[in-house]
Amino acid sequence: MADIQEQKDILAKYTTSINDAALAGMARTYALVMSKPDARHVACGDASEKDTVRENFLKKKLGLTNSDAELNAAIDAVCLTMKDDRFKSRLVFYYLLAAKYNLLGIFVK
Repeated sequence: MADIQEQKDILAKYTTSINDAALAGMARTYALVMSKPDARHVACGDASEKDTVRENFLKKKLGLTNSDAELNAAIDAVCLTMKDDRFKSRLVFYYLLAAKYNLLGIFVK
């Protein structure tokens, strides 16, 4: 499983309000993904990666029905927010997107 404290430390660079229960739930949900080195990070420079985030996380996991353009803009905004991180943690990236849409609660068990 992803080291929660490490993810929390990364997340703290981007928000002062961290929902520990949601972060822990996301870590459980994405433990397999986070255990794979090639899937652990989001590559903002890769269009197909951003499509995957939009389709599999925003639409399927979060259930969003917004236009692709709006969802792409949200992904681009997180890419910009995390621009100083060469390796963008998928867990933190997903957390920031879920927080933007006020959907962190779906990860709280």
